[in-house]
Amino acid sequence: MAELNLGENFLDFSLYNTDLKEVKLSDYINQGKPVVLLFFPGAFTSVCTKELCTFRDKMSLLNKANAVVFGISVDSPFSLAKFKAENKLNFDLLSDYNREVIKLYNVYHEDLSMIGLPKLKEASKRAVFIFDKKGKLAYKWVSDHPGKEPDYDKVVEIVNSL
Repeated sequence: MAELNLGENFLDFSLYNTDLKEVKLSDYINQGKPVVLLFFPGAFTSVCTKELCTFRDKMSLLNKANAVVFGISVDSPFSLAKFKAENKLNFDLLSDYNREVIKLYNVYHEDLSMIGLPKLKEASKRAVFIFDKKGKLAYKWVSDHPGKEPDYDKVVEIVNSL
């Protein structure tokens, strides 16, 4: 699987959101807005809940840059809808139930035995990709450990610099 490097073009995809509407990344890139992709291992887990709620609380700072934010996991759209509602998330969550996008972006765990869950296969790594207004990768952070969180202030700083 090839790595997406800084300055390279986005890799397009279509996924369903919590309203069962298809969301195509290029539609947002073509609007000339920065796009933030937040890959996370699973809804309703403690670290993922903390991460997405932190981004929820920082959305006003991201909105100043006119950024579009998507959270992406392998959970079903139905689980993500409940997770979004319970946590009052103010950005779209996308379901990569078929695990195509986490493989496209090379952010998948083949198994989670490192945290005692060897029977869970192909979950998303925790990762952040930020694309500039032209669809070029401006920032990438990928963690091999699902318990590690991104530098939230760095994400806001990068988005606001675009």
